[in-house]
Amino acid sequence: MKRAALALAAVAALATAASAAGGEGVTTAADRRGVAVTIYNAGIALVRDRRRITVPAGESRLALRDVSDNMLPETAALRSLGASSAFDVVEQNFEASLLTPQAVLHANVGRTVTVTHVDRRTHARRRERATILAANGGVVLRYADRIETSVDGPIAFAPGERGLRERPTLVATVDAPRAMTADAELDYLTAGLQWSAQYTALLLSDGEHADLHGDVTVVNRSGTAYVNANVQLVAGDVHVVRNPRAPQPLPAPLQVIGRATSRTSAFEEQPLFDYHLYTLPRRATLADAQSKQLALLDAPRVPIRRTLELRGNGPVAVYATLRNVEPQLGMPLPAGSIRFYQRDSRGTAQYIGAGRIDHTPRGEAIRLRLGTAANLTTATTRLATVRIGPSEFEYTDRVTLSNARSSAREVLVVEPFSGDWQIVESSLPFRKTSAATAEWTVHVLANETVSLTYRWHTRS
Repeated sequence: MKRAALALAAVAALATAASAAGGEGVTTAADRRGVAVTIYNAGIALVRDRRRITVPAGESRLALRDVSDNMLPETAALRSLGASSAFDVVEQNFEASLLTPQAVLHANVGRTVTVTHVDRRTHARRRERATILAANGGVVLRYADRIETSVDGPIAFAPGERGLRERPTLVATVDAPRAMTADAELDYLTAGLQWSAQYTALLLSDGEHADLHGDVTVVNRSGTAYVNANVQLVAGDVHVVRNPRAPQPLPAPLQVIGRATSRTSAFEEQPLFDYHLYTLPRRATLADAQSKQLALLDAPRVPIRRTLELRGNGPVAVYATLRNVEPQLGMPLPAGSIRFYQRDSRGTAQYIGAGRIDHTPRGEAIRLRLGTAANLTTATTRLATVRIGPSEFEYTDRVTLSNARSSAREVLVVEPFSGDWQIVESSLPFRKTSAATAEWTVHVLANETVSLTYRWHTRS
């Protein structure tokens, strides 16, 4: 492994020297004058990379390094900024054949190399010329008097262009009217960048309000870093046409950093087409293989309504409802998960449930099912069925609620119906809430059992 690394380093140096000798200019992240990243829900991002570059007069090649490994090459657009320093882009090539020991062997099949033989006992070195015949799962070398399938020392390669790069590189052929140093911008779409929203709600002691905090998590697996970038996020399902034969990005280990909690770091929202654009008002660095959390919002004392609901034959579920309205909220909220906590008697925040919200406009309600209520049992029984006609029936149903807690509970009972129906008789008041449901509000005292009985008529 050490020999292979040394050989690879030597080849990399030779390749760089050859590129310089061949007149290829190089620009790296050190030449950046600014970078902006707009990340979409679809797992892609738009990168706008502005650099100060130097090009000679006439036609030349420019290698743009430190671009995304997962660039969608067909979207790359390099342009000169400023009419006085304009150049034309004649051709662009995204070169992703990486410089590895095996790739170097493949690229030199049929070429003559120098093999250094190392005696294992004496460590003496002896150099010998050979031709690489094959490099599939190993190497086949032809010497002057023999053919061998193993190597007992490093291989030295002659310098020359092999089309191999240490990192994926966009190589542009540009035509300039004169030698110049100019500002240029490279715009492209890339995979490997994604974002999601997460919210936490801490229920306050009054049970009617919650402190709501929102974060966005940005994950960068694009293969390069975006230092001091302008970061924007787009909420909405933007359609992307992908090349089905393009290689998929490989997973990378993630470095998790702390969340930003300053109110001044929260995102600013504005409409964009039929989507929502969120802009971070400060610059941020998106390191490669990093998961970064950024503050989205802080909303204290958001009114919240908790309800216990029995729907059909299921258990009694706990729901939380809040509205995206001012003064606490009022900004369109991107879709994401929301987790609820409540402090116990010792002041420790305990997890009490979670849900997921869709993209929520201003003024809309957010309704979440947190879990199942404890110490509340139910039973639904059909007491009678009467056939009135070929497609006409009358049913009598009973719903029983038992409360084993030491405090009273209020349960919203929601019952489904079918056909052309009406409730003929009910032991408790009800509301017809839709063409297929009716609701009852049932109060159950501590350690009490309450029965709701109703008779209904339906025609199909």
